[in-house]
Amino acid sequence: MTTLTLDRLLGLEHAGWAALCESRGGTFYGDLMTPDALMVLVNGMTMDRPTVAASLDGSPAWDSYEISEARRVDVGDGAAALVYRAEAVRDGEEPFVALMASTYRTVDGEPRLALYQQTTATH
Repeated sequence: MTTLTLDRLLGLEHAGWAALCESRGGTFYGDLMTPDALMVLVNGMTMDRPTVAASLDGSPAWDSYEISEARRVDVGDGAAALVYRAEAVRDGEEPFVALMASTYRTVDGEPRLALYQQTTATH
């Protein structure tokens, strides 16, 4: 039985967004990401684990977020992706709306984030 169930992956994503809402994303993702993990962001940046860990703590906090249309995709033995639509809001800014793909793999029995990608949602 896989530990990478839809509920488990959604729980990890909600925990990540909660960390971003509390300006502690660097600590959270520094612990969650595999050593060679990457984040591919909607602004064209690619961030490795050390960059994420060093830069996300203290970033402007999100005021709120919503995850919808979540789907789990099996990508191999001990690996799965969670694809979903996210909308997040910061005071005084336009809402951030994107499609997300978070690919996890099991490392030493625990889910670890290996690749994360954002794609702008135009509608």
